[in-house]
Amino acid sequence: MATKKSHTYKDITLDFVPNPVTGDLGVLKNERAIMRSVRNLVQTRIRERFYSDVGSEVSDLLFGFCDVATGGVIADEVRTLLATFEPRIANITVNATPRPDLNEYEMLINYEIVGQERAVQGFEFILEATR
Repeated sequence: MATKKSHTYKDITLDFVPNPVTGDLGVLKNERAIMRSVRNLVQTRIRERFYSDVGSEVSDLLFGFCDVATGGVIADEVRTLLATFEPRIANITVNATPRPDLNEYEMLINYEIVGQERAVQGFEFILEATR
């Protein structure tokens, strides 16, 4: 009988503020760590990180028309990005709902965490052009 191996995922917080008691850096675990990683990947432009190919064209797409077609391109770009650079998740679905009156997209990303028996994880956030 095969047994499933459970994984625990940890990332450090990006504010680099040490714990006042232990002096250690803050840690994000499991769902929160992966959620932060996913959001950071979506918001990273190509060649923004030194010596790395991590990133996407999503930020550039936000300055075009805010419509269903562009939302589909953004969703495809995010899905490919996450499948390539976030090996801790699987069964990724992405929806980018345009809000043309506000020139933004409502992003809904759902995924399963590899090695954990929890239900589908997901979160929503607003993706908007920043200058």
